[in-house]
Amino acid sequence: MNIRRLEAHEALPLELLLEADPSEQLVRRYCADGYCFIAEKQETVIGVFVLLAIDSATVEIKNIAIAEPERGKGLGKRLVLVALEEARKLGFMAVEIGTGNSSFAQLALYQKCGFRMKTIDRDFFTRHYTEPIIENGLECRDMVRLDYRL
Repeated sequence: MNIRRLEAHEALPLELLLEADPSEQLVRRYCADGYCFIAEKQETVIGVFVLLAIDSATVEIKNIAIAEPERGKGLGKRLVLVALEEARKLGFMAVEIGTGNSSFAQLALYQKCGFRMKTIDRDFFTRHYTEPIIENGLECRDMVRLDYRL
């Protein structure tokens, strides 16, 4: 498997990006302003993450997604760790990530990678998305934000 930065002339792996964020408009906006990285296996994109600068010291992992057949194999953890390393190489001092209150597996993964809970943005998803997001039998309403100091 190869993890690399997506070149400007390459098409976004939009289908995969939309699995982590259902708003195509938001996805296109932060991909245009950030750094999109892909994981490839035999020239097929199997994972993606996007880094977006918040300020000169902090970058956010805006999107991280794994193709369905590749889930449960440790690729998510590998992508998070590569994202931390890429953020360090880009000169950032901290990395933030946000996920939904109903995203139990993601919350556990990020904490296993060393992230600490920072804030909760109540009703984030109901303010920013027109359709309800249901995950693990719960409505995803609040954004849980975590951070990692490099």
